[in-house]
Amino acid sequence: MAKAEKKTAPLALEWMQTDLNEEQRKAVGCTDGPVLILAGAGSGKTRVLTYRIAYLLANGLAEPREILAMTFTNKAAGEMRERVGRLAPHLITGMWIGTFHSLFARLLRREAERIGYTPAFTIYDEEDQQSLLKSILLDMNLSVQQLPPRLVGYKISMAKNNFVRPDEMDKTVDNEQDALIAKVYRTYDRRLAELNAMDFDDLLIKPIELFELFPLVKEYYQDRFRYIMVDEYQDTNYAQYRALQLLAAKHRNLCVVGDDDQSIYRWRGAEIRNILDFEKDYPGCAKYRLEQNYRSVKNILAAAHSVIKNNRQRHAKKLWTERPSGDLVTILKVEDDLDEARMIVHKIAMEMRVAERTFSDVAVLYRTNAQSRVFEEALRRERIP
Repeated sequence: MAKAEKKTAPLALEWMQTDLNEEQRKAVGCTDGPVLILAGAGSGKTRVLTYRIAYLLANGLAEPREILAMTFTNKAAGEMRERVGRLAPHLITGMWIGTFHSLFARLLRREAERIGYTPAFTIYDEEDQQSLLKSILLDMNLSVQQLPPRLVGYKISMAKNNFVRPDEMDKTVDNEQDALIAKVYRTYDRRLAELNAMDFDDLLIKPIELFELFPLVKEYYQDRFRYIMVDEYQDTNYAQYRALQLLAAKHRNLCVVGDDDQSIYRWRGAEIRNILDFEKDYPGCAKYRLEQNYRSVKNILAAAHSVIKNNRQRHAKKLWTERPSGDLVTILKVEDDLDEARMIVHKIAMEMRVAERTFSDVAVLYRTNAQSRVFEEALRRERIP
């Protein structure tokens, strides 16, 4: 339910009544001010985002060029653009829909000369980054054994994700290795600029630097993107959080969709506080919970809730579904990984014989690629493809 009453445009479009549930319609129709949409797994979050964009366009609340929709993957961005195109085919031209990195790269190419780059700057991938870091380590007489380039790249990436500049990193180190990495970071940053290049993390922090150095440029993009929508907000890092904060400061029409229960990318810089503290950052925001699940059966949802409810640092929510209960979740106790593989393969074989399933109906999930070997060997022994 909405936390606060918000001005909403009339729910006039026929597809809103037929394609969305009540809470989804409320989230789509809330078009004034900041909005937090807590969308559990399988609750139709992509549909809500795309319908919200189409709703803004179809009701004349925004021009296509005034909408900025940001995702984390090219696939998600493509799906969003395709769905909006189906709902509002004549209104999509000029809209910015894409990943954080692609959209900020587009913005930076327009404004590159203001911050000392040419519009044709190179974007370094991981291989390019590793090559440059190895060259810098060699110039500094540091061995790759002493400072592994991948470790250095990771530490620099974490610093950038938290918007820690090279000169600031010096002040935060507390051991010799990090002190050396801070020196490498400073040289790395300088060399990238000399090469007219940015790495992926620069694509997130350079817009912040641009907006801080040039207030008029910031104001232009604030007016250009009056409506900003963000998918998977629980996966944003501090740099993304700060860039969005700057862009949305004037009109405050920031709509974020996410699920704190699905926050699994802390290791690469994601900051869970971004979604947990959204209501503090944007007082008076509207808050909606998409709790109806269209993907799983009741027993799966109950098992998941029995685990996640023990997390005290989360937005309260409980998914439900109109789908049947389904089979009970079974927990099997085994002696070791070999015993586990044998038991699972036996279970698969029984399902084929008794339940008349096909092998394509079965999935085996594991946490790391290294764990697949025992399953592969057990499956081969039973001649299961």
